[in-house]
Amino acid sequence: MHLVPDSWKERAQRLQPDLDETAVQAQLITIFPTAASIAIGIVLVTLSFIAGLPSIAYAFLAVSVSQAISFIIGSARPQFTIHALFGFALVGIGANFYIHAVSGGFTSGLWSLAWLMIVPLAIYFVGGQRIGAFALLLAMGALIAAVLFEKRFAASPVVIPIWLILVHNFITLSSVLLMGYIWADFLISQLELARRQADALLLNVLPKSIAARLKAGEATIADRYDSVTVLFADIVDFTTMSSAADPVDVVNKLNEIFSDFDELAAQYGLEKIKTIGDAYMVAGGLPEPRDDHVEAVAAFAVDVVDIIGRHQSWTDEPIRLRVGINTGPIVAGVIGRQKFIYDLWGDAVNVASRMESNGLANQIQVTAAVRERLDGRYVFDEREPIFVKGKGQMITYLLSAIPTTPA
Repeated sequence: MHLVPDSWKERAQRLQPDLDETAVQAQLITIFPTAASIAIGIVLVTLSFIAGLPSIAYAFLAVSVSQAISFIIGSARPQFTIHALFGFALVGIGANFYIHAVSGGFTSGLWSLAWLMIVPLAIYFVGGQRIGAFALLLAMGALIAAVLFEKRFAASPVVIPIWLILVHNFITLSSVLLMGYIWADFLISQLELARRQADALLLNVLPKSIAARLKAGEATIADRYDSVTVLFADIVDFTTMSSAADPVDVVNKLNEIFSDFDELAAQYGLEKIKTIGDAYMVAGGLPEPRDDHVEAVAAFAVDVVDIIGRHQSWTDEPIRLRVGINTGPIVAGVIGRQKFIYDLWGDAVNVASRMESNGLANQIQVTAAVRERLDGRYVFDEREPIFVKGKGQMITYLLSAIPTTPA
């Protein structure tokens, strides 16, 4: 159960769109405990005056006022937050130590020192480790002093009505439990948020099923596939175009083009493997095998050639694309320890790369294996045999969509 409702978080996020989820939650769990603590302080001040204990009432008042001032200063002048928290630590811990002392120490039954558990945590949460450590040392010092001077405090206590002791102790312990729960809830929510962010980051570089296996503790992820279709697409003369260009223009244009390719890959259910400079690699039939992987990759190829025609360079020059496709058995797996990459290996991958590098601008060059799978669905123009490194002379084909006939 979350004590701060999600609807409040969403409303706060809309009011402050510049803040991330963590900052919004931190604000909310700072505001509510602060407001609650001040309200509790006012109740204790009132009850102490009713009981005829003005010195204790003023001590409670000092804590509430210092807390309110610290919150106001921290909100209005963030640069003075540490100074405000320093003052609150002194007053908050000092006042509760004073109440403990005048009430007769531990034998009085008034558990005012329980607040020493809350003050350092609250200051640490708002101000960070350094000021939190100071508050912790101050609280530890007060606790040690309370033990050392217990006899002296017990010798001349202020008489406190039993009803005030019971009310005070109930409020104090309830506050400690409630605030501890709120902070624990926040920490757990941050762990959940960190896990979601880590999962999202992992899914940006790995397929979902592969990421799940990695998270499950599988040390080496390697799979053999009997039939996968691999596509390489490379922007023609992009290195020459970009050599004298503004780096921002180059990156923006590549991002624009490859983002379009990413959308198409998702549309066809293909797996983007990686980009290498101005080249794009995608595969069909993994990590989940599918029977129509050749068809899906071919349709993707036709669309990317069509899409590239809508793009122009930063100097309004046309951008052209070479595309190569091959299909066959491959090995896929995850490599790397600090930075993971899901990659493919095998003769089918090498040949697909050669189909691209030996291809023609704005053409899709495919192997005979691809043609056999797609015969009758596309137009195939056989090329003169070309030399492919590692394979020798190969017969390849230029794939294009079958022209539609007007009705």
